[in-house]
Amino acid sequence: MFYHLLKYVFLGPLLRLLFRPRIEGLEHIPEHGAAIIAGNHLSFSDHFLLPAILKRRITFLAKAEYFTGPGVKGRLTAAFFRSAGQIPVDRSGKDAGQAAIREGLGVLGRGELLGIYPEGTRSHDGRLYKGKVGVAVMALRAGVPVIPCAMVGTFEIQPPGQVLPKIRRVTVRLGTPLEFSRFAGLEDERAVVRAVTDEIMTAILKLSGQEYVDRYAAEVKAEEEQARKEQARKERGGRNRGGAGTTAP
Repeated sequence: MFYHLLKYVFLGPLLRLLFRPRIEGLEHIPEHGAAIIAGNHLSFSDHFLLPAILKRRITFLAKAEYFTGPGVKGRLTAAFFRSAGQIPVDRSGKDAGQAAIREGLGVLGRGELLGIYPEGTRSHDGRLYKGKVGVAVMALRAGVPVIPCAMVGTFEIQPPGQVLPKIRRVTVRLGTPLEFSRFAGLEDERAVVRAVTDEIMTAILKLSGQEYVDRYAAEVKAEEEQARKEQARKERGGRNRGGAGTTAP
């Protein structure tokens, strides 16, 4: 109920008015039946823009942090995601991936649309990163098509760290559905799920035109954050050494 109120009465019309999204390939979304929509993830706005343009309901696997944030903002965000029917997924621990797969298969088993970002996190620099294989496992186990999706322009309107988005037109591109029935029953084969995932990421890349990085985004983020901390530590050490050698006049 709340999902439809947001989509058709409140948030959906507002987003379409403000961002005037160009929609390409909407005909690739099936009118009925389960399918996975796999897209790039450039902005917090992605969560709202795609549901706003689709005729069918879509359920996203959302990181659990959206449901447990502190303060008024955190509570409002959690209330919104729960009311909109989105599913929290704990990304910590060794069983996190399997939990996400179970939740996703549940959505697909009901004949619904499942939205997933194979990169596993938002791109921090606008590039497209290596996809995680969960999307391939779910597609093969459920026997459903994967529709590649590219959000274009959302990084520019709301990059990570920016609270309010800029009002600027964006584009949503949906590609031809990818079928993987030839790999049925092979979802436990590492080479197969890697190949399927790479095929999905290649389709997203063609739609988005991003620069591709053949590494996981979370690893690159962690390395860059560690480098920033190390640089800050060196700078603090340099200032301390400089101050130790001074004397008052």
